[in-house]
Amino acid sequence: PHTTLCRMTVVPWIFDDEPLPSPKNAPSNDPNIPNGLIALTESISTQRLIEAYRQGIFPWYSRPGPVMWWCTSPRMALETSKFKVSQSLKKTIRAVLLNPSWEIRVDCAFKEVIQACANSPRNGEVGDTWITPAIIEYYGELHQMGLAHSVETWHDGQLVGGLYGVNLGKMLYGESMFTRVDNASKLALAALCAWCVQVGIRYIDCQQETSHLASLGASPLPQDYFLNWLESQIDLPAPLWNWDKSVLLEIQ
Repeated sequence: PHTTLCRMTVVPWIFDDEPLPSPKNAPSNDPNIPNGLIALTESISTQRLIEAYRQGIFPWYSRPGPVMWWCTSPRMALETSKFKVSQSLKKTIRAVLLNPSWEIRVDCAFKEVIQACANSPRNGEVGDTWITPAIIEYYGELHQMGLAHSVETWHDGQLVGGLYGVNLGKMLYGESMFTRVDNASKLALAALCAWCVQVGIRYIDCQQETSHLASLGASPLPQDYFLNWLESQIDLPAPLWNWDKSVLLEIQ
């Protein structure tokens, strides 16, 4: 079945002891290949994820089926200094800064955040979430290694929204977000963008183009530009993830 699938999609099947292909060498404009799909594997692992992110590749798939590895073109990214703050969100931020029952925490509940993202329905998604038990396990390992992080919105001691992503050097890959009350995930993203500006992270990679991401200020980047930017940032010293809601003072 692996050979058949590869023949149908003209996408290389990569075994566990083989490296992922470089996105710069992936075929483009091939009608037999979905935009950005560059490789298939049987399984996923922590080391495979690190290898992938260092090249701007990310997993997106569902079971049953192989792990699908992507490098979309163009690449949706949010320039952190251009995050769009609506008037309603500005009002919420002012209230949050004044009310001690609201908190922005970092890396306090990573497992709970990724599980909440897995359980949150997405517009247009059909079937099971791509955040499989394997994804939860291996991103949890990345978190233990200090490479994956969560930004959490808390109210009265309850987790009400947040997001998680992967940080290598000065590259930040946004993965997923969830909310249980209005604006809770946007509060986490606003705080993250403000902090990124402070520490010199220019872009949050958003992977795929959607109208929701565009409404927050994200825009598509040419793939060559994105990959060259990645190469210039991936080996820089990573910032310390130790901050709170006070970063929101920068975007009132």
